[in-house]
Amino acid sequence: MSDAGGAFLKKSRKLLLQDFLPKIERAVSVLHDDDIWWRPNDASNSIGNLLLHLSGNVAMWIVGGVGSRPFERNRQQEFDERTHISATELLRRLRATLEQADEVLSFVTEADLLSRRQIQSYDVTVLDAIYHVVEHFAMHTGQIILLSKARTGNDLKLWQQPAAPTPL
Repeated sequence: MSDAGGAFLKKSRKLLLQDFLPKIERAVSVLHDDDIWWRPNDASNSIGNLLLHLSGNVAMWIVGGVGSRPFERNRQQEFDERTHISATELLRRLRATLEQADEVLSFVTEADLLSRRQIQSYDVTVLDAIYHVVEHFAMHTGQIILLSKARTGNDLKLWQQPAAPTPL
């Protein structure tokens, strides 16, 4: 694989599992389960909904779309869910999905990056799919951090994360 393709995959995998996920885990760890399901208004999602949505998005785009593996997703339910699923269970699901995605990404080749996939109603390259997931995950990670800070009024001290990403 070329240096660029390898660097892209390595950085994408590292961001998902070693940067974004630990930040989400830190943000969730300071909250009670009721806080996970709090929403500032009816037009906004709770952290619980965002965690379900991230799991569904990664499963659809990487596990199913890139990896051609079976997955289950009810996208609308990710946003409609109001059952107070525990933070522990939500994080377990997210981590399991990310681990499946990481395994899929470990097998992506140079040729795969420019191959095309049909994901949702989009015709995209594998590179596009991975880039979409990383960008999407980053955006919702920021929302989860903001909601956690809004609920607690505390600094999460994310710069103290032991698994801080290292530059490539």
